[in-house]
Formats: sequence, structure tokens, C-alpha cells
Amino acid sequence: MRAKPPWIDRSMPLLVGFVQAVTNRGAEWNQVDRAPVDLLGYALLLAGPAALFARRRHPVPTLLVSIVVTCVFIARGHAYGPVFLTPIIAAYNAVMLGHRRVTWAIWIATYVFLIVYMTWLAPVPTPGWFHDLAVAAIMGIVLATAEFARARKDRLAEREQVEKEEMRRQASEERLTMARELHDVLAHNISLIHVQASTALHLIDDHPEQARTALTTIKHASKDVLTEMRSVLNVLRDGAPRSPTAGLDRLDELVERSGLPVAKRVTGRARRVPPSVDRAGYRIVQEALTNVTRHAPGASVTILLDYGPDTLTIQVTDSGGNAPGESLGGGNGVPGMRERAAALGGTLTATPYGRGFRVEARLPILEEGEPV
Repeated sequence: MRAKPPWIDRSMPLLVGFVQAVTNRGAEWNQVDRAPVDLLGYALLLAGPAALFARRRHPVPTLLVSIVVTCVFIARGHAYGPVFLTPIIAAYNAVMLGHRRVTWAIWIATYVFLIVYMTWLAPVPTPGWFHDLAVAAIMGIVLATAEFARARKDRLAEREQVEKEEMRRQASEERLTMARELHDVLAHNISLIHVQASTALHLIDDHPEQARTALTTIKHASKDVLTEMRSVLNVLRDGAPRSPTAGLDRLDELVERSGLPVAKRVTGRARRVPPSVDRAGYRIVQEALTNVTRHAPGASVTILLDYGPDTLTIQVTDSGGNAPGESLGGGNGVPGMRERAAALGGTLTATPYGRGFRVEARLPILEEGEPV
């Protein structure tokens, strides 16, 4: 909601006081039976608006002062009319600030005073149910309008709160996505660099050409990790792409630099899948290859992509290593893959398969894409 400019809020009591003092003369011309305004009368016409300066900090006392001043003004026999403007504003303000019950109670008491005064105490009484009903209707409209405005204000505030919560939730999800991306990028490439560096150190004396191959793989892996990290961190910059670029179309590059003997098969009608599925599929294969590199070096790997009518199935199966893998410490690889699949409404299993291991993910394809 747009806030009123401060100068409007501060000058409003001055404007109300001016209007009441000036227009009361017109009310006197139409009510010749009422007493003309004297010096005390003008003081009362200005006292109510002056109380409005405190309406934000003290809404209920402001309402009480405005009601008392108005009732005294009417009881002195002055004309009905502009003097009611101040209590109307004070009552509206009190309801808007949440003082609903006390405002209704004060409003009802004011109505009782006006009816008693106009029916029995005024110099020229104005009895009759129609008159009483008209006064009740006018006073009811004032509070009904205030209640409607208050409800609308509450709805808008609630909507803003929901939007803020949604923004916070999306920000949390983006941070979680970035954490997963960074984990996968670093885990895969650093594990690959570690294994290839160990191989190069082992071969550098007896088989320098093979060591050269391992060092070349390290060079490419270090370049790739810098490129992918830059892609992930670009999400933090204004105007940058909101999703990293890694996808299933880069699977061959991933396989090539893994240093593992990998066979890839594709079944079903290969087609483009939603970006979230595309990215998750790539990262799941990447993490599975990382686990093979770390825990089953020398194993052969089979990657299967099965494009079903509404599900993409990804299988990464290794044959088991001939040498024990070197542990780099406990990680979040498999739990991270499960979280990726679950976030898309899919499932992931990671179980032994023969002498090796199989990771199988089933990811729903929510959109029918074009053929690749």
C-alpha cells in the first residue's frame, strides 16, 4: 500500500479546523433557531481538529476529546453541521488502528446523547423515529466504511506477508540449489583431479607418457571446474541466468573427462526435458561417476537413459573396481542425489549390483519436449 506523503498527514488537522470554522457560518444561515457562534464556540470548533494531531499515537483519547468537544458545542445551542467532521475522522482513525470495540461503544454513547438532546433538551426538539433512524444510519455508515477499509488493509498486509514469505522460501531454495551445484561440481572434479594426480605420481618414473595423459586430464578438469563454478556463481549477479548450464546434452563431455571406460545407451524417444530435470539428470550422472572414481577405480560403467512417456529413467551401473578405492572422507553424494530426485517428485535408489553398484533415478517429465 502506498503511504500518504507526511505533509498531507500533518496538515490535515489544520485543514479540518479551517473547514469547520468557515463552513459553520453557512450552517447557521440554515438553522436560524440555533445560537450564533461566539468566541468560545470558535474555540470548540478548533479544539477538536487540534486533537487530531495526536490521532496516530493516542487514537482513543483523540476520539474522546473530539466527541466531548462536539457534544459541548451542540449542547451550547450552536448549529449542527461541520462540527461533526472531527469525530467522524477520529472514529475512522481509531477503527483503522484496531480499536474497534471501544470505538463502537463510544459511538453508541454519542448516538444516545444526540437522540436525548435533540428529542427533549434542544430549544426546538426534533422528535420522530425517522429522524432517529437517519442519525443512526449516518453514524453506522461511518463505522461500516471504517470497518471495510480496515478489513481491506488487513487483507493487503496479509498478502504482502505471504509474498515476503514466498520470496524468502524461493531464496532458500535457490541457496540450496546453489549448494548442491557447488557440491557436485567440486566433488566430481576434485575427486577426478585427486585420482589422476595419484596415477601421475605412480607412473611418472616408469611410464611418463601415461603420466602425461593423467596430467592432461588434470588440466582439463581444473579448467572445467573453474568454468562450472563461474556458471553457478553467476546466479548471484543481477541479470545473470537463473539456472546453471550443465545438462544432459553435455553428458559426452562429462564421460570423456571422467577417465573411466563408459558405455552410454539411450532408449525410448530422446527429446528435450524440462530444465530442472535436465540439470538434475546431469548432476546425478556426475555424482555417480564421482563415486565410481573414488570407490571403484578401474571399473567399467554403463549409463542408460530411458525416455518413457512421462518418466526419464537414468541408470549408472559400474562393474566394481579391481583395486580398493581411496576414501576422501564421508560425503553427501547419495543423499544429495535423492534430494534432487525428490525435489522433482521422482525417486532414486543406490544399491549393490553384482560386484559393482547401480544408481537408478526416475524423474517425471512434466512437459513433452521436442526431439533431440
